[in-house]
Amino acid sequence: MYKSIEYVEKARALRSRGYNCAQAVACAFLDQVEVDEKTLFAIMEGFGGGMGGKQATCGAVSGAVAVLSLVSSKGDVSFGTKADTYAAIAPLVSAFEVQNRSLVCKDLLGAETGVELRSCELCIEDAVRLTVKALEKREYKRE
Repeated sequence: MYKSIEYVEKARALRSRGYNCAQAVACAFLDQVEVDEKTLFAIMEGFGGGMGGKQATCGAVSGAVAVLSLVSSKGDVSFGTKADTYAAIAPLVSAFEVQNRSLVCKDLLGAETGVELRSCELCIEDAVRLTVKALEKREYKRE
């Protein structure tokens, strides 16, 4: 069984070291993916700030999607895992959007409205908790 608080604490620690939201979420789950930290950090770098600082899709959600993709996909089209991967990710993305009223960084931070729906720190926590829930539900395990 996965412990949400441990992953949340890992993500918080990474964020405090300067990782962006996507990096903090994805790298908190290094024990679940078959990617080293340096590679995952580099892959997720461009997803920070809502994709390259454009405040589009929330980086925390992007990090969660990356983790579920890495544990679900077999890494080859011949395995036919795309549908299973989408099925694992869709509920997480929907739950995040319902919980926070948006998937868009600028909306979450209130960049245009002045009304913050959710801080980066809380988006990270939400994305981590939803990732743990998805991992538990699908019973993914790193072998």
